[in-house]
Amino acid sequence: QVRLVESGGGLVQPGGSLRLSCVASVSNLAVYIATWYRQAPGKQRESVAGITFGGNRNYADSVKGRFTISRDIAKKTVYLEMISLKPEDTAVYYCNLRNSENAYWGQGTQVTVSS
Repeated sequence: QVRLVESGGGLVQPGGSLRLSCVASVSNLAVYIATWYRQAPGKQRESVAGITFGGNRNYADSVKGRFTISRDIAKKTVYLEMISLKPEDTAVYYCNLRNSENAYWGQGTQVTVSS
């Protein structure tokens, strides 16, 4: 059974930084599209950043220039580097892997941006 385990969330002041990690128990991370989603209280889950099979990256307009998605295929880990955090970035952040055959979700990690 595939498991995705996120970590790295926490409480940070506005303007601060965090790096989220998602470790996946898959045989080959490179055959999946990896996406970070977030869900704030009372809001729908939204896509934040994604990285394709070939390593192309895409970002929601709200995080462009502040968030960076990356992956380490050997470590089977997807990262989300977040800088210049704002209170509106507060949410539970989820890692997702998908391809034509499967889709997997992690349990989420809480990010709270508050002074």
